[in-house]
Amino acid sequence: MILQLLASTVTTVWGMAVSWGDLIGFVTGLLCVYLTVRGSIWNFPTGIVNSLVLGLVFFHQRLFSDASLQVVFIVLSIQGWWLWARRGASEDLRVTRSNGGEWVGLVVLTGAVWFVLWKLMVLVKGAAPPLDALVTCMSLSAQWLLNRKKLDSWYWWIAVDLVSVPLYWSRGLYLISLLYLVFLALCVSGFVAWRRKLVA
Repeated sequence: MILQLLASTVTTVWGMAVSWGDLIGFVTGLLCVYLTVRGSIWNFPTGIVNSLVLGLVFFHQRLFSDASLQVVFIVLSIQGWWLWARRGASEDLRVTRSNGGEWVGLVVLTGAVWFVLWKLMVLVKGAAPPLDALVTCMSLSAQWLLNRKKLDSWYWWIAVDLVSVPLYWSRGLYLISLLYLVFLALCVSGFVAWRRKLVA
């Protein structure tokens, strides 16, 4: 019932069908990234709503890795919300940069999980297994860094957007693909804004 509603067409844009899932995902996703760029704690509840909707949309499109990612996003968003709120009671959680060891560890872990997830997506006959798995793994790394207000999270989000735009376009999710193109511009803006607040 819910999947059918989200998949139903609400309008067409330039001859392309736009579903309720596309529209709600677009609006909540845009608002979430905008709030993140501004450093607002309200990015987390907005992101939870976005993840709920996109999780169902991706499941319907057989992008199982991306659908599962939304569940993890909800858990990580709750954690990030708690971390930011806890610090906010006494002092702001400050923007910092990851050190070399953290970078190496994250890249190695992301690569290993990506390979395993890729093979798993092949087994369950998911759509676009290598790219679906790559978006998932890089997004997890980006969210983990975001929860700790690391400047480096923006590098990961930019990489996610660069892969997501063509992936979602290829699945007919045109509005979601456009959303990730907007995300790309917002992520560059977020990087610049957070770099100004960077604590050495």
